[in-house]
Amino acid sequence: LESLTEDQLSDSGNGSLEEEAETMEEDDERLLRYWQDVARGHQVEVSPDMAEPIQQLTTNNQGQSQREHVPFTLLARKEKCGNLLYEKRRYEKGHWACITMREDTYEQSICYGFMKIMKYICQQNSFRGDYLGMTLPIITVVRTDENRSVVSRDVTVAYYLPTEHQAQPPRPTDSEILIEIWPATTVYTRAFTGATNEVTIINQISTMAALLDSSALCINDSFIIAGYTNPAHSNRVNEVWFLERP
Repeated sequence: LESLTEDQLSDSGNGSLEEEAETMEEDDERLLRYWQDVARGHQVEVSPDMAEPIQQLTTNNQGQSQREHVPFTLLARKEKCGNLLYEKRRYEKGHWACITMREDTYEQSICYGFMKIMKYICQQNSFRGDYLGMTLPIITVVRTDENRSVVSRDVTVAYYLPTEHQAQPPRPTDSEILIEIWPATTVYTRAFTGATNEVTIINQISTMAALLDSSALCINDSFIIAGYTNPAHSNRVNEVWFLERP
């Protein structure tokens, strides 16, 4: 949670255990209120039961270096005038926790889906209900019409299980979350920043298609938006992925 950390929320000092407990509760409330305020801008409601998952993710993710990235092999890079246009990568087979949402907007789907995934990561799992560990990116699978001009309301939010849990993925207690084995895949990726919504996604897909020498080799109606910052962040770091046909 790059946009807010507990260090920014308070400096509890060396008070008594009671004072520290009160401070922690106040920090949890401030974190929750912050998320609620940001979420309202996307017409999303953050319920009070999100306080603990938000606090856990904030506490455990103080530094970017602590987060495991989904492993891949870089196959090629295309540059122009020293600027990176896109990369070609190979992602191996792995377990992902997935949930498909169908809200009124893409932003609502990814926010509600991510909150459910957060609960799975932090507590609603068969791994003693312990924190599983955060991995990046969190990805969303978006589907379009054949002309790539309309984004479907069905959006799948997916979280890559950390290496230590790949062999035996903890079971979700939320029946809407499924553990899936995704096959090895070759993708073409391009970075972009800012908000992700129906308009920006269609624009990014169009830009990527124009850059690719052989976009016909890729699936033409399913794409991935990879997010490296949480949906509440004001300036998200993202990638658009085109999937090469099997």
